[in-house]
Amino acid sequence: MTPPPPGRAAPRAPQARVCSLPPSPAPSGHPLRLLLLLCAAAASAQGHPKSGPRIAAVWKGRAGQDWLDFGQTEPHTVLFHESGSPFVWVGGRGKIYRFNFPTDGKDASVHTDCENFITLLEPRNDGLLACGTNARRPSCWNLVNGSVVPLGEMRGYAPFSPDENSLVLFEGDEVYSTIRKQEYNGKIPRFRRIRGDSELYTSDTVMQNPQFIKATIVHQDQAYDDKIYYFFREDNPDKNPEAPLNVSRVAQLCRGDQGGESSLSVSKWNTFLKAMLVCSDATTNKNFNRLQDVFLLPDPSGQWKDTRVYGVFSNPWNYSAVCVYSLGDIDRVFRVSSLKGYHTSLPNPRPGKCLPNQQPIPTETFQVADSHPEVAQRVEPLGPLKTPLFHSKYHYQKVVVHRMQASHGKTFHVLYLTTDRGTIHKVVESGEGTHTLVFNIMEIQPFHRAAPIQALSLDTERRKLYVTSQWEVSQVPLDLCEVYGGGCHGCLMARDPYCGWDQGRCVSIYSSQRTVLQSINPAEPHKECPNPKPDEAPLQKVSLARNSRYYLSCPMESRHATYSWRHEESVEQSCEPGHQSPSCILFIENLTARQYGHYRCEAQEGSYLHEAQHWELLPEDRALAEHLLGHGCTLATSLWLGILPTLALGLLAH
Repeated sequence: MTPPPPGRAAPRAPQARVCSLPPSPAPSGHPLRLLLLLCAAAASAQGHPKSGPRIAAVWKGRAGQDWLDFGQTEPHTVLFHESGSPFVWVGGRGKIYRFNFPTDGKDASVHTDCENFITLLEPRNDGLLACGTNARRPSCWNLVNGSVVPLGEMRGYAPFSPDENSLVLFEGDEVYSTIRKQEYNGKIPRFRRIRGDSELYTSDTVMQNPQFIKATIVHQDQAYDDKIYYFFREDNPDKNPEAPLNVSRVAQLCRGDQGGESSLSVSKWNTFLKAMLVCSDATTNKNFNRLQDVFLLPDPSGQWKDTRVYGVFSNPWNYSAVCVYSLGDIDRVFRVSSLKGYHTSLPNPRPGKCLPNQQPIPTETFQVADSHPEVAQRVEPLGPLKTPLFHSKYHYQKVVVHRMQASHGKTFHVLYLTTDRGTIHKVVESGEGTHTLVFNIMEIQPFHRAAPIQALSLDTERRKLYVTSQWEVSQVPLDLCEVYGGGCHGCLMARDPYCGWDQGRCVSIYSSQRTVLQSINPAEPHKECPNPKPDEAPLQKVSLARNSRYYLSCPMESRHATYSWRHEESVEQSCEPGHQSPSCILFIENLTARQYGHYRCEAQEGSYLHEAQHWELLPEDRALAEHLLGHGCTLATSLWLGILPTLALGLLAH
């Protein structure tokens, strides 16, 4: 990467001569210094610790192959992509786009006479089911072989407005939904079974203004014991002013629930229970109560109890944390915990228990669960300390997780987290228990036009992320190895399990036919490189008049490193990790004879030290002599090129 040139602030001095890029002029006097100091102060105030991303990268891709524009603004989008397929479907306003990466893009329109926001895309049988608001008359269509077949009004499959919180879950011929069926009645949110066995809904008193996040069906060891788990947040029943406004929950239902025996329970879920999800760090006294998103990562051996549940939480200050749970722990809490506020012996069968042969739940069991729906025991994160995997000052909103195996055979979990700034953080998790290590590799800008991320999908077969905004859909590779500079040392310092050093380049492990060089030492990965020392920065020279003002700028590629400007042996300026300015700037207010000479910008990251910039400031008379002697300093402006012959003849004449 070619660094930006330094700047000068000396309008009274002659035009400088530069041996690489010409210095850019800057305002003279104290305003420049004040500006630089304000920038440094602001950067320090907004800086993030090392839990933030190490580097920032912009994914440019190729137009028409890696990103496609909608051609209009889409305020609400829904994304469907089947892993391994080149097709991406995006539902917008009265239109469904079908993109075929990496060759072309086209769309199939759902024609309606009124406003219709597509909110659901789901593969069904031989086609794609599309449902939308249809001017507050929720309706569906079936897309088969390029044709659109209207299915008419279908309540519960799409909300009346695209802004409504909605969740629809499909399992075979069964459909579950949180969408109200009547626009003006039934405003209390419920979790319903709207297709399959008898239609059921949750009692109106078991949830307080819930916001539904994720639902899944878990096939357990016995078919009658299959569970529906759904994750949500709700208003906190504790109205203490110091209590958080929201509480994060997981609820369980028996998939085979057939309702109850009495008229009050026959149409209701009789196996509903809910538990609190805890995501807090006792050592720092930080609590994260607002669930934002959930991703379930199945166990590779197929053990449902070992499925990892990644939850993204936030707090009132919009700081975030990621907590990881297991389905086994969630299941155990519901099976063994007492009920909160219930102090007598539990009926038999106990609340929440699934019964074989579609037996109805006894009325007494339903009444106890309906009046005391919360279990006393809380669901805590994995690990001996029961703490978050990590927490950050960034506001995360969505998460997907890729389990991958590096070139040397070690398994990593790579998290892709979207931020409220329209970027994606790539975070790698390795090890287990007390030996778990988390490293924030990079921040990715996935779009050509910065915008909030509306939808995110992970394709583990093609190793791509598909991301939508109101303007475009982008295909982002999981391995962005070309962004790492600094040779072998820079490649390994990235700690990216997708990348390694091979034949003088930082390459994807999937593009090489042989094992590439990857570090197995997360603390000092650069020491795996064949050459123990990183390359030195090329020398750049600039000539300056005495008493002029000048500044040197050093690009800060790693946000985890400390950048220091050294003049000879003394440190003149230091920029600490988390410095959000793109450059570490050294301001020279009044250039004296002592301040000429060599300036080196050094980046220190743990035990890794490399030279990022090397400048030599020359007095004007010395720089001119070097030029005339043929030592390689080119003139910075065409003016100097024009007057050089005359000046040289004049000097020779004397």
